[in-house]
Amino acid sequence: MNSKPPGRTHAAVPEAAPTLRDYPRLAQAQLDPAIWRYLMEGDATKDGEATHNAGALRHCALVPRPLRSVAGGHTRCTLFGHALAHPLLLAPIAYQRLFHPDGEMASAMAAAAHGAPMLISSLASQALPAIAAAAQTDNAGGAWFQLYWQGQREATLRLLRRAEDAGCSAIVFTVDAPVKVAGLVLPPDVRAVNLEMPAHPPCAPHEPAKNACHSAVFDGWMAHAPTWDDVRWLRQHTNRPLLIKGILHPDDAAQSLDAGCDGLVVSNHGGRVLHNTPASLHALHAIAARVQGRVPVLFDSGIRSGRDVQVALAHGASAVLIGRPAIWGLAARGAMGVAHVLRLLRDELEMTMALTGCKTLAAIGPDCLSLIGSDDSRPAPFQHAR
Repeated sequence: MNSKPPGRTHAAVPEAAPTLRDYPRLAQAQLDPAIWRYLMEGDATKDGEATHNAGALRHCALVPRPLRSVAGGHTRCTLFGHALAHPLLLAPIAYQRLFHPDGEMASAMAAAAHGAPMLISSLASQALPAIAAAAQTDNAGGAWFQLYWQGQREATLRLLRRAEDAGCSAIVFTVDAPVKVAGLVLPPDVRAVNLEMPAHPPCAPHEPAKNACHSAVFDGWMAHAPTWDDVRWLRQHTNRPLLIKGILHPDDAAQSLDAGCDGLVVSNHGGRVLHNTPASLHALHAIAARVQGRVPVLFDSGIRSGRDVQVALAHGASAVLIGRPAIWGLAARGAMGVAHVLRLLRDELEMTMALTGCKTLAAIGPDCLSLIGSDDSRPAPFQHAR
Protein backbone atom coordinates (compact mmCIF):
# COMPACT_ATOMS: atom_id res chain seq x y z
CA MET A 1 0.00 0.00 0.00
CA ASN A 2 1.25 3.53 -0.71
CA SER A 3 2.78 5.42 2.19
CA LYS A 4 0.56 8.44 1.55
CA PRO A 5 -2.93 8.38 3.09
CA PRO A 6 -5.72 7.13 0.82
CA GLY A 7 -7.21 9.80 -1.36
CA ARG A 8 -7.79 11.00 -4.88
CA THR A 9 -4.96 11.38 -7.34
CA HIS A 10 -4.63 14.32 -9.73
CA ALA A 11 -5.30 12.55 -13.00
CA ALA A 12 -7.06 14.70 -15.57
CA VAL A 13 -10.82 14.31 -15.75
CA PRO A 14 -12.06 13.86 -19.33
CA GLU A 15 -14.78 16.08 -20.69
CA ALA A 16 -17.21 13.24 -21.29
CA ALA A 17 -17.68 9.51 -20.91
CA PRO A 18 -19.78 8.20 -23.78
CA THR A 19 -20.69 4.79 -22.33
CA LEU A 20 -21.11 3.04 -19.01
CA ARG A 21 -18.13 0.84 -19.82
CA ASP A 22 -15.84 3.87 -19.67
CA TYR A 23 -16.64 4.73 -16.07
CA PRO A 24 -14.66 2.03 -14.20
CA ARG A 25 -11.48 3.11 -16.01
CA LEU A 26 -12.19 6.80 -15.43
CA ALA A 27 -12.92 6.20 -11.74
CA GLN A 28 -9.80 4.10 -11.20
CA ALA A 29 -7.69 6.87 -12.70
CA GLN A 30 -9.01 9.27 -10.05
CA LEU A 31 -8.65 7.07 -6.96
CA ASP A 32 -5.80 5.98 -4.76
CA PRO A 33 -5.12 2.27 -5.38
CA ALA A 34 -6.10 1.36 -1.81
CA ILE A 35 -9.50 3.01 -2.20
CA TRP A 36 -10.05 1.37 -5.58
CA ARG A 37 -9.33 -2.05 -4.05
CA TYR A 38 -11.75 -1.30 -1.22
CA LEU A 39 -14.47 -0.31 -3.69
CA MET A 40 -13.98 -3.40 -5.83
CA GLU A 41 -13.49 -6.00 -3.10
CA GLY A 42 -15.93 -8.87 -2.96
CA ASP A 43 -17.63 -9.81 -6.19
CA ALA A 44 -15.89 -7.51 -8.68
CA THR A 45 -12.61 -7.77 -10.54
CA LYS A 46 -10.17 -4.96 -11.10
CA ASP A 47 -11.55 -3.94 -14.48
CA GLY A 48 -15.03 -3.28 -13.19
CA GLU A 49 -16.61 -6.50 -14.38
CA ALA A 50 -17.85 -9.05 -11.91
CA THR A 51 -17.38 -12.76 -11.58
CA HIS A 52 -20.68 -13.70 -9.95
CA ASN A 53 -23.54 -11.20 -9.57
CA ALA A 54 -22.98 -9.30 -12.80
CA GLY A 55 -22.09 -12.52 -14.61
CA ALA A 56 -25.44 -14.08 -13.68
CA LEU A 57 -27.26 -11.08 -15.14
CA ARG A 58 -25.13 -10.96 -18.25
CA HIS A 59 -25.64 -14.63 -19.07
CA CYS A 60 -29.44 -14.40 -19.13
CA ALA A 61 -30.73 -14.26 -22.70
CA LEU A 62 -33.48 -11.79 -23.61
CA VAL A 63 -35.76 -12.54 -26.55
CA PRO A 64 -36.25 -9.81 -29.20
CA ARG A 65 -39.90 -9.23 -30.12
CA PRO A 66 -40.02 -7.09 -33.26
CA LEU A 67 -43.13 -5.50 -34.81
CA ARG A 68 -44.83 -4.86 -31.49
CA SER A 69 -46.20 -1.35 -31.04
CA VAL A 70 -44.26 0.36 -28.26
CA ALA A 71 -44.76 3.99 -29.28
CA GLY A 72 -45.58 6.09 -26.22
CA GLY A 73 -43.93 3.61 -23.89
CA HIS A 74 -42.45 4.64 -20.56
CA THR A 75 -40.55 3.35 -17.52
CA ARG A 76 -42.85 4.78 -14.83
CA CYS A 77 -43.59 2.85 -11.65
CA THR A 78 -44.93 3.44 -8.16
CA LEU A 79 -43.22 2.52 -4.88
CA PHE A 80 -44.89 3.13 -1.52
CA GLY A 81 -47.21 5.75 -2.93
CA HIS A 82 -44.50 7.66 -4.79
CA ALA A 83 -44.65 7.95 -8.58
CA LEU A 84 -41.21 7.33 -10.08
CA ALA A 85 -40.10 8.03 -13.64
CA HIS A 86 -38.02 4.85 -13.65
CA PRO A 87 -37.18 1.87 -11.38
CA LEU A 88 -33.60 2.97 -10.59
CA LEU A 89 -32.56 3.77 -7.00
CA LEU A 90 -29.14 4.66 -5.63
CA ALA A 91 -27.86 1.90 -3.34
CA PRO A 92 -26.54 2.77 0.13
CA ILE A 93 -22.77 3.15 -0.19
CA ALA A 94 -20.69 4.01 2.86
CA TYR A 95 -18.08 6.77 3.18
CA GLN A 96 -18.65 8.42 -0.19
CA ARG A 97 -16.15 11.18 0.56
CA LEU A 98 -13.53 8.49 -0.06
CA PHE A 99 -14.45 8.69 -3.72
CA HIS A 100 -15.05 12.40 -4.24
CA PRO A 101 -14.77 15.48 -1.98
CA ASP A 102 -18.48 16.21 -2.48
CA GLY A 103 -19.39 12.73 -1.25
CA GLU A 104 -23.01 11.84 -0.54
CA MET A 105 -24.16 15.38 -1.32
CA ALA A 106 -23.11 14.93 -4.94
CA SER A 107 -24.97 11.62 -5.20
CA ALA A 108 -28.04 13.16 -3.59
CA MET A 109 -28.14 16.05 -6.04
CA ALA A 110 -27.77 13.69 -8.99
CA ALA A 111 -30.52 11.45 -7.65
CA ALA A 112 -32.87 14.39 -7.19
CA ALA A 113 -32.15 15.65 -10.71
CA HIS A 114 -33.26 12.30 -12.12
CA GLY A 115 -36.11 11.58 -9.71
CA ALA A 116 -34.30 8.61 -8.20
CA PRO A 117 -34.68 7.78 -4.50
CA MET A 118 -31.32 7.68 -2.75
CA LEU A 119 -30.65 5.24 0.08
CA ILE A 120 -28.46 7.03 2.61
CA SER A 121 -26.05 4.70 4.39
CA SER A 122 -25.79 4.57 8.18
CA LEU A 123 -22.06 4.96 7.45
CA ALA A 124 -22.47 8.14 5.41
CA SER A 125 -19.54 10.54 5.64
CA GLN A 126 -21.69 13.69 5.59
CA ALA A 127 -24.53 14.93 7.77
CA LEU A 128 -27.79 13.07 7.34
CA PRO A 129 -30.11 16.15 7.28
CA ALA A 130 -28.07 17.84 4.54
CA ILE A 131 -27.98 14.71 2.36
CA ALA A 132 -31.71 14.11 2.80
CA ALA A 133 -32.50 17.72 1.91
CA ALA A 134 -30.38 17.54 -1.24
CA ALA A 135 -32.09 14.30 -2.29
CA GLN A 136 -35.65 15.63 -1.99
CA THR A 137 -37.84 15.62 -5.08
CA ASP A 138 -41.43 16.65 -5.70
CA ASN A 139 -42.99 13.18 -5.56
CA ALA A 140 -40.29 10.53 -5.88
CA GLY A 141 -39.75 9.79 -2.22
CA GLY A 142 -36.41 11.59 -2.06
CA ALA A 143 -34.14 10.01 0.52
CA TRP A 144 -34.56 6.60 2.07
CA PHE A 145 -32.41 5.53 5.02
CA GLN A 146 -30.36 2.33 5.22
CA LEU A 147 -30.31 1.35 8.89
CA TYR A 148 -27.64 -0.78 10.52
CA TRP A 149 -28.35 -2.27 13.92
CA GLN A 150 -26.43 -0.27 16.51
CA GLY A 151 -25.82 -3.07 19.00
CA GLN A 152 -28.86 -2.41 21.15
CA ARG A 153 -32.37 -1.11 20.71
CA GLU A 154 -32.00 2.31 22.33
CA ALA A 155 -29.09 3.39 20.11
CA THR A 156 -30.80 1.97 17.03
CA LEU A 157 -33.99 3.87 17.84
CA ARG A 158 -32.07 7.14 18.22
CA LEU A 159 -30.50 6.69 14.78
CA LEU A 160 -33.88 5.77 13.30
CA ARG A 161 -35.45 8.92 14.75
CA ARG A 162 -32.68 11.08 13.28
CA ALA A 163 -33.41 9.61 9.87
CA GLU A 164 -37.14 10.22 10.24
CA ASP A 165 -36.57 13.77 11.47
CA ALA A 166 -34.38 14.40 8.41
CA GLY A 167 -37.32 13.49 6.18
CA CYS A 168 -36.33 10.01 4.99
CA SER A 169 -39.46 8.43 3.53
CA ALA A 170 -38.55 4.73 3.94
CA ILE A 171 -36.33 2.65 6.20
CA VAL A 172 -34.18 -0.16 4.74
CA PHE A 173 -32.89 -2.40 7.52
CA THR A 174 -29.71 -4.17 6.38
CA VAL A 175 -29.35 -7.51 8.16
CA ASP A 176 -26.68 -9.42 6.24
CA ALA A 177 -23.50 -7.83 7.63
CA PRO A 178 -23.33 -8.36 11.42
CA VAL A 179 -19.70 -9.52 10.95
CA LYS A 180 -17.49 -8.02 8.26
CA VAL A 181 -13.75 -7.48 8.30
CA ALA A 182 -12.70 -3.96 7.33
CA GLY A 183 -10.85 -3.70 4.02
CA LEU A 184 -9.50 -0.18 4.52
CA VAL A 185 -8.16 2.10 7.23
CA LEU A 186 -10.11 5.32 6.82
CA PRO A 187 -8.22 8.60 6.40
CA PRO A 188 -8.59 11.00 9.36
CA ASP A 189 -11.08 13.27 7.60
CA VAL A 190 -13.54 10.52 6.63
CA ARG A 191 -15.78 8.85 9.21
CA ALA A 192 -19.38 7.85 9.87
CA VAL A 193 -20.45 11.27 11.10
CA ASN A 194 -24.07 10.31 11.87
CA LEU A 195 -23.26 7.53 14.34
CA GLU A 196 -22.82 7.98 18.04
CA MET A 197 -19.20 7.75 19.08
CA PRO A 198 -17.50 5.53 19.84
CA ALA A 199 -19.09 3.71 16.91
CA HIS A 200 -18.88 -0.04 16.44
CA PRO A 201 -19.99 -0.38 12.81
CA PRO A 202 -20.45 -3.78 11.18
CA CYS A 203 -17.43 -3.28 8.93
CA ALA A 204 -14.92 -2.91 11.76
CA PRO A 205 -12.19 -5.56 12.20
CA HIS A 206 -12.76 -8.63 14.31
CA GLU A 207 -11.80 -8.20 17.94
CA PRO A 208 -9.27 -10.72 19.26
CA ALA A 209 -10.59 -13.51 21.46
CA LYS A 210 -10.20 -12.73 25.15
CA ASN A 211 -9.26 -16.28 26.04
CA ALA A 212 -9.35 -19.81 24.66
CA CYS A 213 -13.01 -20.24 25.63
CA HIS A 214 -14.14 -16.89 24.20
CA SER A 215 -15.36 -16.45 20.63
CA ALA A 216 -14.92 -12.99 19.12
CA VAL A 217 -17.77 -13.82 16.74
CA PHE A 218 -20.37 -15.71 18.80
CA ASP A 219 -19.62 -14.07 22.17
CA GLY A 220 -18.79 -10.67 20.68
CA TRP A 221 -20.37 -9.57 17.41
CA MET A 222 -23.32 -11.95 17.33
CA ALA A 223 -24.26 -11.28 20.94
CA HIS A 224 -25.23 -7.79 19.72
CA ALA A 225 -26.63 -8.74 16.31
CA PRO A 226 -30.35 -8.27 15.55
CA THR A 227 -32.86 -11.11 15.53
CA TRP A 228 -36.39 -11.54 14.21
CA ASP A 229 -37.66 -10.22 17.55
CA ASP A 230 -35.76 -7.00 16.83
CA VAL A 231 -37.33 -6.77 13.37
CA ARG A 232 -40.78 -7.00 14.94
CA TRP A 233 -39.77 -4.40 17.53
CA LEU A 234 -38.48 -2.10 14.78
CA ARG A 235 -41.76 -2.50 12.89
CA GLN A 236 -43.59 -1.21 15.95
CA HIS A 237 -41.38 1.86 16.20
CA THR A 238 -41.67 3.41 12.74
CA ASN A 239 -44.61 4.40 10.58
CA ARG A 240 -42.40 4.59 7.50
CA PRO A 241 -42.32 1.75 4.96
CA LEU A 242 -39.88 -0.83 6.37
CA LEU A 243 -37.83 -3.02 4.03
CA ILE A 244 -35.38 -5.78 4.92
CA LYS A 245 -32.16 -5.79 2.88
CA GLY A 246 -29.95 -8.85 2.58
CA ILE A 247 -32.55 -11.57 2.02
CA LEU A 248 -31.52 -14.58 -0.11
CA HIS A 249 -33.79 -17.39 1.17
CA PRO A 250 -37.54 -17.69 0.45
CA ASP A 251 -38.27 -18.69 4.05
CA ASP A 252 -36.62 -15.48 5.28
CA ALA A 253 -38.71 -13.53 2.79
CA ALA A 254 -41.87 -15.10 4.18
CA GLN A 255 -40.78 -14.41 7.75
CA SER A 256 -40.10 -10.77 6.85
CA LEU A 257 -43.68 -10.42 5.67
CA ASP A 258 -44.95 -12.15 8.81
CA ALA A 259 -43.00 -9.57 10.84
CA GLY A 260 -44.89 -6.79 9.09
CA CYS A 261 -42.25 -5.58 6.65
CA ASP A 262 -43.41 -3.63 3.62
CA GLY A 263 -40.77 -4.77 1.16
CA LEU A 264 -37.60 -6.79 0.58
CA VAL A 265 -34.21 -6.14 -0.99
CA VAL A 266 -32.71 -9.30 -2.46
CA SER A 267 -28.97 -8.75 -2.01
CA ASN A 268 -25.74 -10.55 -1.19
CA HIS A 269 -24.06 -7.24 -0.29
CA GLY A 270 -22.15 -7.21 -3.56
CA GLY A 271 -20.20 -10.27 -2.44
CA ARG A 272 -18.50 -8.20 0.27
CA VAL A 273 -19.56 -10.15 3.37
CA LEU A 274 -19.78 -13.90 2.70
CA HIS A 275 -18.03 -15.20 -0.39
CA ASN A 276 -19.65 -17.76 -2.69
CA THR A 277 -23.20 -16.93 -1.74
CA PRO A 278 -25.85 -17.44 -4.43
CA ALA A 279 -25.87 -14.67 -6.99
CA SER A 280 -28.60 -12.24 -6.09
CA LEU A 281 -30.34 -12.97 -9.39
CA HIS A 282 -30.48 -16.68 -8.64
CA ALA A 283 -32.17 -15.99 -5.30
CA LEU A 284 -34.60 -13.45 -6.78
CA HIS A 285 -36.75 -15.92 -8.72
CA ALA A 286 -37.59 -18.09 -5.70
CA ILE A 287 -38.20 -15.13 -3.41
CA ALA A 288 -40.50 -13.40 -5.89
CA ALA A 289 -42.38 -16.68 -6.28
CA ARG A 290 -42.85 -16.93 -2.51
CA VAL A 291 -43.91 -13.28 -2.11
CA GLN A 292 -46.37 -13.47 -5.04
CA GLY A 293 -46.53 -9.71 -5.53
CA ARG A 294 -47.74 -8.91 -2.00
CA VAL A 295 -44.92 -6.39 -1.43
CA PRO A 296 -42.27 -4.81 -3.64
CA VAL A 297 -39.14 -6.91 -4.07
CA LEU A 298 -36.11 -4.78 -4.91
CA PHE A 299 -32.94 -6.17 -6.43
CA ASP A 300 -29.36 -5.31 -5.47
CA SER A 301 -25.88 -6.49 -6.51
CA GLY A 302 -24.47 -6.67 -10.02
CA ILE A 303 -26.42 -4.15 -12.13
CA ARG A 304 -24.06 -2.81 -14.79
CA SER A 305 -26.42 -1.85 -17.63
CA GLY A 306 -30.00 -1.06 -18.53
CA ARG A 307 -30.22 -4.54 -19.98
CA ASP A 308 -29.36 -5.93 -16.54
CA VAL A 309 -32.22 -3.89 -15.10
CA GLN A 310 -34.70 -5.57 -17.44
CA VAL A 311 -33.32 -9.01 -16.60
CA ALA A 312 -33.90 -8.33 -12.90
CA LEU A 313 -37.41 -7.03 -13.54
CA ALA A 314 -38.18 -10.09 -15.67
CA HIS A 315 -37.21 -12.28 -12.69
CA GLY A 316 -39.73 -10.53 -10.46
CA ALA A 317 -38.00 -7.38 -9.16
CA SER A 318 -40.04 -4.23 -8.66
CA ALA A 319 -37.02 -1.92 -8.93
CA VAL A 320 -33.23 -2.11 -8.70
CA LEU A 321 -30.47 -0.54 -6.65
CA ILE A 322 -27.46 0.94 -8.44
CA GLY A 323 -24.22 0.54 -6.47
CA ARG A 324 -20.75 0.48 -7.99
CA PRO A 325 -21.70 2.16 -11.31
CA ALA A 326 -22.95 5.22 -9.41
CA ILE A 327 -19.72 5.37 -7.40
CA TRP A 328 -17.67 5.07 -10.59
CA GLY A 329 -19.57 8.09 -11.86
CA LEU A 330 -19.04 9.93 -8.57
CA ALA A 331 -15.29 9.25 -8.54
CA ALA A 332 -14.87 10.24 -12.18
CA ARG A 333 -16.99 13.37 -12.39
CA GLY A 334 -18.79 14.08 -9.11
CA ALA A 335 -22.51 14.82 -9.26
CA MET A 336 -22.40 15.09 -13.04
CA GLY A 337 -20.93 11.60 -13.27
CA VAL A 338 -23.64 10.06 -11.08
CA ALA A 339 -26.32 11.86 -13.08
CA HIS A 340 -24.79 10.66 -16.34
CA VAL A 341 -24.70 7.05 -15.13
CA LEU A 342 -28.38 7.22 -14.17
CA ARG A 343 -29.28 8.69 -17.55
CA LEU A 344 -27.31 6.05 -19.43
CA LEU A 345 -28.93 3.25 -17.43
CA ARG A 346 -32.40 4.61 -18.10
CA ASP A 347 -31.66 5.04 -21.81
CA GLU A 348 -30.37 1.47 -22.04
CA LEU A 349 -33.42 0.16 -20.20
CA GLU A 350 -35.74 1.97 -22.61
CA MET A 351 -33.81 0.61 -25.59
CA THR A 352 -33.94 -2.93 -24.22
CA MET A 353 -37.66 -2.66 -23.53
CA ALA A 354 -38.29 -1.43 -27.08
CA LEU A 355 -36.30 -4.26 -28.65
CA THR A 356 -38.09 -6.88 -26.55
CA GLY A 357 -41.53 -5.43 -27.29
CA CYS A 358 -42.21 -4.15 -23.78
CA LYS A 359 -44.09 -0.85 -23.78
CA THR A 360 -44.18 -0.48 -19.99
CA LEU A 361 -42.60 -2.14 -16.98
CA ALA A 362 -45.81 -4.10 -16.50
CA ALA A 363 -45.07 -5.89 -19.78
CA ILE A 364 -41.72 -7.16 -18.52
CA GLY A 365 -41.96 -10.73 -17.26
CA PRO A 366 -40.51 -14.21 -17.55
CA ASP A 367 -41.59 -14.40 -21.19
CA CYS A 368 -38.77 -11.97 -21.96
CA LEU A 369 -36.26 -14.62 -20.88
CA SER A 370 -35.57 -17.45 -23.28
CA LEU A 371 -34.63 -19.92 -20.54
CA ILE A 372 -37.73 -19.32 -18.43
CA GLY A 373 -40.39 -18.75 -21.06
CA SER A 374 -42.16 -22.11 -20.49
CA ASP A 375 -41.73 -22.31 -16.71
CA ASP A 376 -45.09 -22.70 -14.96
CA SER A 377 -43.54 -21.75 -11.59
CA ARG A 378 -42.58 -18.28 -12.78
CA PRO A 379 -42.88 -15.61 -10.08
CA ALA A 380 -45.82 -13.25 -9.91
CA PRO A 381 -44.46 -9.81 -10.79
CA PHE A 382 -45.09 -6.73 -8.69
CA GLN A 383 -47.80 -4.63 -10.33
CA HIS A 384 -46.15 -1.63 -11.95
CA ALA A 385 -48.01 1.42 -13.17
CA ARG A 386 -49.24 0.88 -16.68
